[in-house]
Amino acid sequence: MLKRVLLGVAIGCVLSAAHAEEPKSGGVVNAVIQPEPPGLMLAMVQNGPTQMVSGNIFEGLLRYSPKLEPLPGLAESWTISPDAKVYTFKLKPGVTWHDGKPFTSADVLFSIEMLKQTHARARNNLVMVDKVEAPDDLTVVFTLKEPFGPFIGIFEVGSMPMVPKHLYEGTDFKTNPNNNAPIGTGPFMFKEWQKGSFIRMVKNPNYHEKGKPYLDEVYWQIIPDAAARAVAFETGKVDVLPGGSIENFDVPRVSKLPGACVTGAGWEFFSPISWMWLNLRNPILANKKVRQAIMYAIDRDFAKDVIWNGLGKVATGPSASTIKFYTDDVPKYPYDPAKAKALLKEAGYKGEKIRMLPLAYGETWQRWGEAVKQNLQDVGMTIETIATDVPGGNQKIMEWDYDLAFTYLYQYGDPALGVSRNYITSAIAKGQLFNNVEGYSNPEVDRLFAEGATAPTDAKRKEAYEKVQKILVEDVPVAWLLELQFPTITKCKVKNLITTGVGVNDGFRDAWLDK
Repeated sequence: MLKRVLLGVAIGCVLSAAHAEEPKSGGVVNAVIQPEPPGLMLAMVQNGPTQMVSGNIFEGLLRYSPKLEPLPGLAESWTISPDAKVYTFKLKPGVTWHDGKPFTSADVLFSIEMLKQTHARARNNLVMVDKVEAPDDLTVVFTLKEPFGPFIGIFEVGSMPMVPKHLYEGTDFKTNPNNNAPIGTGPFMFKEWQKGSFIRMVKNPNYHEKGKPYLDEVYWQIIPDAAARAVAFETGKVDVLPGGSIENFDVPRVSKLPGACVTGAGWEFFSPISWMWLNLRNPILANKKVRQAIMYAIDRDFAKDVIWNGLGKVATGPSASTIKFYTDDVPKYPYDPAKAKALLKEAGYKGEKIRMLPLAYGETWQRWGEAVKQNLQDVGMTIETIATDVPGGNQKIMEWDYDLAFTYLYQYGDPALGVSRNYITSAIAKGQLFNNVEGYSNPEVDRLFAEGATAPTDAKRKEAYEKVQKILVEDVPVAWLLELQFPTITKCKVKNLITTGVGVNDGFRDAWLDK
């Protein structure tokens, strides 16, 4: 049996062919980043704004097309053995870090070990790896314990960013000074961060893709007020409004401005889904009837239609409807305050105070927090809102110091990569974010997720994942809210910004200005 060889070059050529205009070099683009990132060291911080900025500073071994097909990144080619257990990556020669040091397989090995400690999702994605070897400077070999179909999908920059070994080996990762001035291999180099004002990236003159990037600089403008962000676009101060930059009700108006272009593309890899974490360590929330009552109490259609201006879809459970093996054949939770009150009574709830953390991502999220608070109070719950900024909210959730907390998470195209991490027992790890911070543990759920990840056929995977969705929706370990939609609005003079399934997050490599 011949080796299966996956070369992304052909796909990349097809993708590029769609853009027939000849790129022009030079120029500065101003983009909004909302909210201000809590940090830029992508191996340590995985918030959405961090990924958006730092995905242009760091790189992964692979990139992914809008159809989630693998494309070359720091690896120029890769092969998978006939038994689907050995993945061999050939690294691109001549790649250097922003400080001029060569990027080699030793950096890959180091990055993997670091990420197991600092990156909750990467740690979960790597559990099937038996060993990683580097037979030479440009070859990395992953050997799996058993076949794991989604494995080829874990090498995106936000999921497995490559970290410079020479700057991090032997240091305290959390206090390493390079966290404040990150050094990657990407098309742009970090230059300056004026807190509360802007983050500046400059062209990497030694980038390994000849002729790229085309732009000289990118400024990420930090503008706290949503109305001011819209005005900045109208007046030409900013050229790019990534998804979520302005109020949803303002999207139709701003999209119709002269010289504006809008697209919903660039989120295919993420399929973001929002929910409220429910801290099951709280004895009140440990009662399943209380959790089910919360689901019945929340008016999610109102949130979709009014707060999100129709930019979303009511979530039915742990998987977004856009990813593999989704099913809506699960218990349903329509808005039913009477049912919620009855369940709270059955559970013996007597009005004990519940603390709720809204998401500090702007006015839409604040209004959503107020609406949900009112929903819960209407059925007799006592809710105290805890105001915090993004780093403070992250810290509280990582330390399990919350009762209810808003969030949205990415799905990464497959339940084994973006869903299971939130519900399996082995992903309960204090001090880490975006894993099982609610503390849910169910051996049958663990078993089904493991079976779904390693089953030899898609039919078997589908069977396992459909079963696990039904169990989870019955148990309500978190309160699922909406599948979110984030249109990106740009000045039409900004060309070729979104070419992959992660959109703006790695888009400035190929972007150019039609001056």
